[in-house]
Amino acid sequence: MLEFPAGFLWGAATAAHQIEGNNINSNWWVHEHTPGTSIVEPSGDAADSYHRYREDMRILADLGLNSYRFSVEWARIEPERGYVSRASVDHYRRMVDTCLEFGLNPVVTLMHFTVPRWFERDGFWRAPDAADLFARYTELALPIVSSGVDYVCTINEPNIAAMLAGGEDAANLVAFGLPNPDLQVADALLASHRRSREVLSAVSGLKSGWTVATQAFAPTTLPDGSIEPGASDALVNYGHPRDDWYLENIAGDDFVGVQAYTRTFIGPKGPVPVSPDVETTLTGWEFFPPAAELGIRAAWELSDRVPVMVTENGIATADDSRRIAYTRGALEGIHSAIADGIDVLGYQHWSALDNYEWASGFAPTFGLIAWDRETFARTPKPSAEWYGAVARANGL
Repeated sequence: MLEFPAGFLWGAATAAHQIEGNNINSNWWVHEHTPGTSIVEPSGDAADSYHRYREDMRILADLGLNSYRFSVEWARIEPERGYVSRASVDHYRRMVDTCLEFGLNPVVTLMHFTVPRWFERDGFWRAPDAADLFARYTELALPIVSSGVDYVCTINEPNIAAMLAGGEDAANLVAFGLPNPDLQVADALLASHRRSREVLSAVSGLKSGWTVATQAFAPTTLPDGSIEPGASDALVNYGHPRDDWYLENIAGDDFVGVQAYTRTFIGPKGPVPVSPDVETTLTGWEFFPPAAELGIRAAWELSDRVPVMVTENGIATADDSRRIAYTRGALEGIHSAIADGIDVLGYQHWSALDNYEWASGFAPTFGLIAWDRETFARTPKPSAEWYGAVARANGL
């Protein structure tokens, strides 16, 4: 038995737009319905979790999990600039209360990629008042997290958000060949994160941080195992503005979320495609369970020992036995990091439910729980039962 620390958070994660449905005031809804979009299908009703969140939480609790990471929607709370939906604030507060009722420690994310359509219209993260607006939104969300919440993620994957702003196609969120991030957007996201943390500091005991998509960049090697000439320099030049910068700039935060799925090899000329002889997932990424451990170690070192929570880790697969194998390998690596003295707070499996995977639609299935597209009936997969048993034992 590989035992985990007492109080370790065993959870699963979701994002509002990907499961709630009918998030019509968000910028993503606009993009989904724009003629000529590269997005394969709209989110529509998604999993209807806006109405069925209680059922979803009950399933997670019944499985044996003790935590749930979910996001709140800025576009619902402030659907028009300066207009506040008190009903939406109350809705998300009820979600927190339901987590507590079922014994789930709620990990709340304030911004998981989506923003109100008016925010994008008025300049997006390039607007001079972007940080002010995000701080104001954080103030609006304070009643949601004012009691019973230990951890708040301010901004989800700012490194991916900056790359999307730099021209990345949404169908390629974590893969080889990512474009240069928009550094103006990166700076605005960091400023927004810091302003948000200032607001959240008014809640006694509340811990805040952001989450980073760590991508386990590695240099290409020659047949003899040595690093290919030029690959190490290319890795630094490629990886720092896409990954490391976001970890270096959060020294002093309460925690950092690591979101790890795969690795990317960097050659002398930049990233190289996934080798055709390795196992890949439905998203085309290499099946690589050590990604979580590598992300934890990088975050711990680059942030000067900020406590780490794995806020996302999983694979898109139609073969649930491979989900179990992947998760087992990931947890073995996480345990190794803990054994080496790294402060790892918990593990949030991505995802609780099969969900809307942005430009790829509903085809990539990451969930521990399947659901029917017509009836919305939930069906936990064998991987959910397996993971629940690990959580109940607090060990692997």
